[in-house]
Amino acid sequence: MDEPFSALDYQTRLQVSDDVYRIIKEENTTVVMVSHDLAESISMSDRIIVLSKRPGKVKNIYTINLTNKSTPIENRKAKEFAYYYEILWKDLDKNV
Repeated sequence: MDEPFSALDYQTRLQVSDDVYRIIKEENTTVVMVSHDLAESISMSDRIIVLSKRPGKVKNIYTINLTNKSTPIENRKAKEFAYYYEILWKDLDKNV
């Protein structure tokens, strides 16, 4: 999925991300999602792959382990969420 929620307003974006997340889990399938939204990525992912500038190469791979992982909206409340946001932001900041 390439920026699947980018055209939605924030509230709808959160609701649809919960629906998509639920379907992915129910179907027990793997999805590759491209996003520039760190919060969205952390809340929906088991793994995040950070790419370098062009030519794009794998820069880092982060395994996302949130306690009580349930839905993207609830996952944003996990105590580890801020930690992942900070390390990912720092990793991306090096590319600016």
